Amino acid sequence: MQVNFEMVDQNLFVKLAGELDHHSAEDIRDKIDKQIDKNEAKNIIFDLADVHFMDSSGIGVVIGRYKKVQRKGGQAAVIHMNSRIESIFKMSGLFHIIQKFENKKQALERL
Repeated sequence: MQVNFEMVDQNLFVKLAGELDHHSAEDIRDKIDKQIDKNEAKNIIFDLADVHFMDSSGIGVVIGRYKKVQRKGGQAAVIHMNSRIESIFKMSGLFHIIQKFENKKQALERL
C-alpha cells in the first residue's frame, strides 16, 4: 500500500494505492494521523482511484480518521472511487458520514 499526502489550505488529501486491508491498515493509519497532527488538518479527503481492495480494517482506517477530524470540527470526504470500493462504502454505510465528490476541485469547493 502506497500513500501520498498533499495539503491545500486546511484540507489533507490522502492518495492511496494498492490494497487497504489488515496487512497495511495499522501503518497507513499511523502515517495519516501523523500528517493530520503535523499539518493541523481540519478536513481529510481520501483519493481512492488506485485502491483495488478494502476490507473491514480499511473501513476502520477511514472511520477512525473521520472521527479524528470531526473532533476538530472538520469533515471527511472521498474522491475518485472505482465501482468496487464504492460498493463497499454503500454496504458499510460510510456514505452516511463521509461525503463523496467527483474530484479534488469539487471537494475543495464544498468542504
